[in-house]
Amino acid sequence: MPLFGNTFSPKKTPPRKCASLSNLHLLDRSTREVELGLEYGIPTMNLAGQSLKFENGQWVAESGSFTGDRREVQRLRKRNQQLEEENNLLRLKVDILLDMLSETTAESHLMEKELEELKNRSRRRR
Repeated sequence: MPLFGNTFSPKKTPPRKCASLSNLHLLDRSTREVELGLEYGIPTMNLAGQSLKFENGQWVAESGSFTGDRREVQRLRKRNQQLEEENNLLRLKVDILLDMLSETTAESHLMEKELEELKNRSRRRR
């Protein structure tokens, strides 16, 4: 029994007030959007002098902003495709080299094991 009474005595929480005193939830959607400013519009972004907007889940260049750079975009896409193909080829070569290394290592271990067996046989004969 504690000397000065119960050390842990949580206080009761006060009762909750009503959820909202505002009457905005009674308004229709369009009035709420005007009152609360919920109409944001289409997200836009300016990146390296190019204006982009977000439509249907993708960033799209606004009309007229990429007119002079279409050749550059096509060139970059072609270069990207070439680099992806080169990357795939290099991955294939690495896989082949790893297979060759594994095979050579396994053969080396077998030869070492055979050599040890031959040494043990020659020692027994002596």
